[in-house]
Amino acid sequence: MATTVMPDVAHDVKDLSLAARGKIRIEWADQWMPVLRLIRQRFAQEKPLAGIRLSACLHVTSETANLAITLREGGAEVALCASNPLSTQDEVAASLVKDYHIPVFAIRGEDHESYYAHIQSALEHQPHITMDDGADLVTTVLTKRQDLIPGILGGTEETTTGVIRLRSMAKNGVLKFPIVAVNDADTKHLFDNRYGTGQSTIDGIIRATNVLFAGLKVVVAGYGWCGRGVATRARGLGADVIVTEVNPTRALEAVMDGFRVMPMAEAAKIGDVFITLTGDKSVLTAEHFKVMKDGAIVCNSGHFNVEIDIPALEELALGKRKTRDCVEEYTLRNGRKVYLLGEGRLVNLAAAEGHPAVVMDMSFANQALCAEYMAKNARRLEAKVYPVPQEIDQTVARLKLEALGVAIDTLTPEQEAYLASWSEGT
Repeated sequence: MATTVMPDVAHDVKDLSLAARGKIRIEWADQWMPVLRLIRQRFAQEKPLAGIRLSACLHVTSETANLAITLREGGAEVALCASNPLSTQDEVAASLVKDYHIPVFAIRGEDHESYYAHIQSALEHQPHITMDDGADLVTTVLTKRQDLIPGILGGTEETTTGVIRLRSMAKNGVLKFPIVAVNDADTKHLFDNRYGTGQSTIDGIIRATNVLFAGLKVVVAGYGWCGRGVATRARGLGADVIVTEVNPTRALEAVMDGFRVMPMAEAAKIGDVFITLTGDKSVLTAEHFKVMKDGAIVCNSGHFNVEIDIPALEELALGKRKTRDCVEEYTLRNGRKVYLLGEGRLVNLAAAEGHPAVVMDMSFANQALCAEYMAKNARRLEAKVYPVPQEIDQTVARLKLEALGVAIDTLTPEQEAYLASWSEGT
């Protein structure tokens, strides 16, 4: 794919004339991201990322734009590509290039070849720090751009799937530089995954289909933090929610949270809407499609489009057609119809706008502060996956509370002494 060039700004975006609309979107999101804004103000003064080249593979949205601008204000030279072919907001990509002079390589709907070409373009930046959402950037470095490894200090990872992949790399001895698992911060997964995924997934389904959730049997595959958020919000809209799980502890939690729990083979026969959020592959397969109700809706809110076995659905279908934006109707041999949303990709981004800015504020505050941490500390870290330092996690929570106008108590010296001692008992 050819890369066009503005003065000093390499890029490959859909249309630079969309920039004015994108700038308004970026400014709107900024209003709802006070923590990131405070970090940006400090970064602009202190320049903790001066001299750092940073390549980021993230969803190119208005919220991500504010993160990229914050990193740039901190002194970093930033290059951005998309972490999902259907998540790019083209107007935002255009504005980042035209108004903020940040190299962006992302076009909504790009094919597989273009997706990886854009990752390669972002890596031409020769990064000192990587920033990933799904670990495709790091994977590309380790498999195709090993020449970059000596110059990389470390990286950060945004999402559950990426952290799983990176821990596998570390376990198998192939990870070559340290990574901070931003996803595992309390101020990330407890809010972004639960409240952000919960709301935005339902939003994507409703925008795509205009279905009424009240009275529907909604099957939620996976009861991690994302699954909990979706299940809770679907129930709040009046749905009869069924949870499927492979982890006995999470399944037990779902039962005690008031949800029905059963194997997918049983749920497939009675569900109206199926939402996968497991981070694994082949969660919905041919055996499930064959027994689904006529008109069943299937979608995915896990990171990659492998949770629904789309090739199996294609093989079972006599034909398919597009019935609405982001909706494909498959007519099976038994005459039943199954509706796939957003090509099996993240439905909250394929059919909606992703997480609200107010929750991404905390996630991207963690990203910005962890980039600063990596720039300062990478040389003393091993090639492992590290948790977000508790100080950063607590700072993000404190700043968010302040932005919300919420005050909390503090321990007295007597209480601190009690908690630090062992001698005082009954």
